[in-house]
Amino acid sequence: MRRVLLVDDEPAVLFAMKEVVRTAGHEPVLARSAQEALDRLEGVDAVVTDFAMPDLDGLALLQAIRERDASMPVILLTAQGSERVAVRAMKAGAYEYVTKPWDVDEITLVIERALETRGLRLRNRRLEAERAIGKGFVAESAAMRRLLDAVARVAPKDVTVLVRGETGTGKELVASLLHAQGRRAAGPLVRFNCAAIPAELAEAELFGHTRGAFTGATQARRGFFAEADGGTIVLDEVGELPASLQPKLLRVLQEGEIQPVGSGRVEKVDVRVVASTNRDLEADARAGRFREDLYYRLSVVELLVPPLRDHREDIPALVAEFARRDAERFGMEPVRLSPALVAKLRDADWPGNVRQLENAVARMVALGSGGELGPDAFDARPRRPSGALDQAEEPDVAVRDAAEGLSLREQLDALERSLIARMLAATGGNQTEAARRLGIGRTSLIDRMKRYGLT
Repeated sequence: MRRVLLVDDEPAVLFAMKEVVRTAGHEPVLARSAQEALDRLEGVDAVVTDFAMPDLDGLALLQAIRERDASMPVILLTAQGSERVAVRAMKAGAYEYVTKPWDVDEITLVIERALETRGLRLRNRRLEAERAIGKGFVAESAAMRRLLDAVARVAPKDVTVLVRGETGTGKELVASLLHAQGRRAAGPLVRFNCAAIPAELAEAELFGHTRGAFTGATQARRGFFAEADGGTIVLDEVGELPASLQPKLLRVLQEGEIQPVGSGRVEKVDVRVVASTNRDLEADARAGRFREDLYYRLSVVELLVPPLRDHREDIPALVAEFARRDAERFGMEPVRLSPALVAKLRDADWPGNVRQLENAVARMVALGSGGELGPDAFDARPRRPSGALDQAEEPDVAVRDAAEGLSLREQLDALERSLIARMLAATGGNQTEAARRLGIGRTSLIDRMKRYGLT
């Protein structure tokens, strides 16, 4: 069911329009002013607005809507004899205009065509995104459509972007889209994980080093910024960047300059920076855990990738795409997911977001024998392979169960996996906080997560 926003300051007109939209099988959303319309714009697929209103007129509302969502079709209602207004509206980007008093069949047809146009525009945008990154991109929900629209508007503008979102939401995909749809698409795309490399090596990796700059530096090496010259560098988990490197990154953003370790020479680089994080960097900056000036430089434009729980309607399309991709990757015949299985996946909790869902589908496809997978293929509780533990198990119970027929090494591995899984659950998947509570480094935690299949 599509949602149509109806805007008019006359209650009788709104009531009549509401019945037209409802009879056509769509959901009407009502607003009695332009400001109220802007407040209710989220999640709608078309707008029908009167031209003459007390606060902002229809043209001003049209311009405000197009600034937020250029693909939104807006239909203006104008009085008879106001052809000049109609021409201005069409030049300003209105989808169509209808003169009052309007005919029910005419306005119904115009709304249907507008909704069809909206659908085509969104599908074309998704296809462009898929071509750009070489893989399927699901954006059926209003939340993901808004994100895709924001990416399309920001990508061609050479500004620094901060992509925020929980672990597993697809921040790296958004970063790829920003590069692929931007002016630097022909240039290199370089990724640097700020949490994966020890602080003492991160500076040399980012900015390069000269021969003999430190022990083991047997030859000079270009850094990630130099490799990304003319293209885009993606700084994953930028919130984990060591404090000693933050002023040096700020210099790159302000001046476009880097200085390799061991060199007295400054080099110019032309790089677009896209940073991603699962942390609230604004709060970290206020608390003194992250440089405030660097935060503002990174967040010229800030994009929020929604968690999967906020766009569950995308799950059917996501699992279909994952199953198709996995069957092809595993050399299997096409795999179908039964409606009951899709419903089960849609209703399940996914604290690890899209990445967890993707892994679950891969496991089902790999363990299946092709054909159609039924609801029994998915178990919301992870299976326990070779002594690995369920996340909900207490350590003492786990050790007791694992002791039957398992070696000491297997029992210790099972206990460690259980503790890590429980800590990840307790911290909402925040790897940095989980590592801190466990008393180990984040890189060590990531290695253990990969070993125990917790990624």
